[in-house]
Amino acid sequence: MTKTFDHGGGVRSVQVPIPDNPLGHTLVYVVDTGRGPVLVDTGWDDPASWDVLVAGLAACGTAVSEVYGVVVSHHHPDHHGLSARVREASGAWVAMHEADAAIVRRARETRPERWYAYMADKLAAAGAPEEHIAPLRAVRGRRTLPGLSPALPDRDVVPGELLDLPGRRLRAVWTPGHTPGHVCLHLEEDHPARLAGRGRLFSGDHLLPEITPHIGLYEDPDDATVTDPLGDYLDSLERVGRLIPAEVLPAHQYAFTDAPGRVRQLLDHHEQRLAGLLALLREPLTPWQLAERMEWNRPWADIPYGSRNIAVSEAESHLRRLVKQGRAEPLAGSEPVAYVAV
Repeated sequence: MTKTFDHGGGVRSVQVPIPDNPLGHTLVYVVDTGRGPVLVDTGWDDPASWDVLVAGLAACGTAVSEVYGVVVSHHHPDHHGLSARVREASGAWVAMHEADAAIVRRARETRPERWYAYMADKLAAAGAPEEHIAPLRAVRGRRTLPGLSPALPDRDVVPGELLDLPGRRLRAVWTPGHTPGHVCLHLEEDHPARLAGRGRLFSGDHLLPEITPHIGLYEDPDDATVTDPLGDYLDSLERVGRLIPAEVLPAHQYAFTDAPGRVRQLLDHHEQRLAGLLALLREPLTPWQLAERMEWNRPWADIPYGSRNIAVSEAESHLRRLVKQGRAEPLAGSEPVAYVAV
């Protein structure tokens, strides 16, 4: 059943399902403008998800063919997946921050075997056992890789600038961390229910009411830059907290208020997690060994294959932060590289 919600002031949302994913759905926001609706994100590229989006737009009193533009919070497939189909059906523009647009271009241009080799080498360097890496080496000859042909955006989301929404004031706020080009979108208009605060914030995955978003390494087979995604995320959180929006409209779960309070919770969470990792690093550990010992939502033995790769990436992003802060360092001569608290 299609679920929609009227947030007031010409903003509605459609719950677009994510197949076989515990998140359940992506909230696609439908913003009325003088030129037709603009969507914030589109949902997963799946036939059933497309049908729900089409039905949801009809329930909102419009149609896919009427869509004027699509603003993508970040490049992940549960947000950007249906952008191409929306553009084909409507002629809408698709806008994304240049850092994530670059990832989309690289994903389309990089051979699948290059990605598999890169992933295998990264896991080996992190200390993953050979039995975990072997499946990646075995599929290097595969010609296709899911999710590597997303729509190329045709407009840039420029931080600090208003987007092309006739009759509305929607300003881009760059919030890297979850991805290098993640953006939140600040609707600089009075809240329709007159709630205290500064407008409303479409927060994508950056700020969610109950979930802590995944912060892993920024993966790029052709770029060896040592990034600090967790540092980026923590800085971005503080930037969003200072906006003091009256209400946050996230891409998952539900709308909520008190953005500064939620920001403080997330800042505290990550500081506590870093402190916990330092305690583990009293002995030298590789990123894989650290991930095995970290607290997750289930025991390590129950975490499926793909989720273990994500967990290791998150362990590495926390290690990068600790090294940058001078609280941990690589152990000289270790292979694969192990880290220890300073």
